[in-house]
Amino acid sequence: MDAQHLLLPLLLLASLTPHTCADLPGTWELIVSDAGICSMHTAVTRFNTVVLLDRTAIGPSPLPFPGPCTPSAGHDCTAHSAVLDLSTNRIRPLRILTNTWCSSGQFLPDGTLLQTGGDGDGLRKIRSFKPCPPNKQCDWTELTDVELGEGRWYATNQVLPDGSVIIIGGREARSVEFYPPKTGYPRSLPFLTEVEDRQTDNLYPYVHLLPDGHLFIFANNNSILYDYESDSVIRQYPPLDGGPRNYPSAGSSAMLALDFCTNFSTVEILVCGGTDYGVFFRQDLEYPAHKTCGRMVVTDPDPCWEMEEMPFGRVMGDMVVLPTGDVLIINGAGSGSQGFGLGANPVLHPVLYRPDQPSGLRFMVLNPTSIPRMYHSTANLLPDGRVLISGSNPHYFYKFGEGVKFPTELRIEAFSPEYLLPEKASVRPVVVEAPERVGYGEEFEVVVDVGLPVVERVEVNLASAPFATHSFLQGQRLLRLETAPAEEVDGGGEAVEGGGRYRIGCIAPPSAAVAPPGYYMAFVVNQGIPGVATWIQIV
Repeated sequence: MDAQHLLLPLLLLASLTPHTCADLPGTWELIVSDAGICSMHTAVTRFNTVVLLDRTAIGPSPLPFPGPCTPSAGHDCTAHSAVLDLSTNRIRPLRILTNTWCSSGQFLPDGTLLQTGGDGDGLRKIRSFKPCPPNKQCDWTELTDVELGEGRWYATNQVLPDGSVIIIGGREARSVEFYPPKTGYPRSLPFLTEVEDRQTDNLYPYVHLLPDGHLFIFANNNSILYDYESDSVIRQYPPLDGGPRNYPSAGSSAMLALDFCTNFSTVEILVCGGTDYGVFFRQDLEYPAHKTCGRMVVTDPDPCWEMEEMPFGRVMGDMVVLPTGDVLIINGAGSGSQGFGLGANPVLHPVLYRPDQPSGLRFMVLNPTSIPRMYHSTANLLPDGRVLISGSNPHYFYKFGEGVKFPTELRIEAFSPEYLLPEKASVRPVVVEAPERVGYGEEFEVVVDVGLPVVERVEVNLASAPFATHSFLQGQRLLRLETAPAEEVDGGGEAVEGGGRYRIGCIAPPSAAVAPPGYYMAFVVNQGIPGVATWIQIV
């Protein structure tokens, strides 16, 4: 896809009127006033479209299918999934049949979105969505030749170095299995039983693939290093103080950027927010959420959690790793827990976590939204550097109208970090040449136009496209590649008036454990300012 098409979201951004708090960084814009569905699961595709997905057993949605439709047993004639075209902000309904309530997902190496589990008739179901350009009519496929070996509700998916997907946990599923299926699985993972409590705070475990090929798995307040090939736990990490952090106690987690400077071998995990055990059971809406964050170098010989405090307590927040390596903490509530109607006091201010700053100076409060984003809301990084915010439905069915506290939210917003301010446009790189695919360890070049002369090393960072649901972005990772100093070349200035054209030599990630095969958003970052990403397939 060419750079001009990728710039369309920025052109649309400039035509809208964001709301801004004068003293705080970042701007907000409403990009869809009525999506017709409330997206509890959200994923961005390589065609710059966004898959929105709710559950099917919620009753009719406000988004009807076009043309004639005859209801069937258990299925109505309205959409429970849709695709958003970021170039036009238009919504197209999609057909999905089995119940995707609290299900999981992950992109396969060819860009297909794999979607697993749910509730009811979706408990063992596997679905796929093969994305297509916005002018095509791709849709969901319900796989009929294979199903999950165990019912998966509130499970987590992670793509592996060989391109397969591991599926971990779920309600009453304390086990792991794979897609494509492997002989001898599902197989019990005792760790999930050990950390289970009466609230089942082991749901939607936080799973991060480390560059050595092992999995960091966090559930409740404990974590392990898991060798899925030998089905063995090779390290037990110290517990994280501050109560349970997983569903329904609802913190969030992110793996900080992997960097070529450490040969991608140093891994830091961040876990923030959550609440005390018992808040979910008591349905205590006013019990304050925790402010604490734990940060740990999980590859250290003797790792321990470094504790910090956010400006606000938060449950049901989302953590999005930005192209710069900073982490945006957004959405959620200041009290209560996850669950229908169990959260209160929405946290409207996003917070930026800057991992390279000294402890005590890492958090920055950002411009607030006016729309509460409570239970079943999502956040996803977009190729233009914005963050898409969707969903919020703390009710069992869709519920609207005056007097409804936190009504079902059909609006979709985008948050623009400070790096997208118009006055920073002169240092924002515009990609004019980049390969469509690269192999592991391969040298390649990216050519950019920049408005002002480049004065320091330009970064090329690869961001995955995760599956966002229930306060965790499954499969999220950012990689800082090794790059050569930018070299000015002839013929620049076409894309940015008065600018120069630069060639940047890059080295692709060294292995599939560092970067599982698939499509990544390649962001060129100049002096902390990212340009619009181009999609590169790592093969």
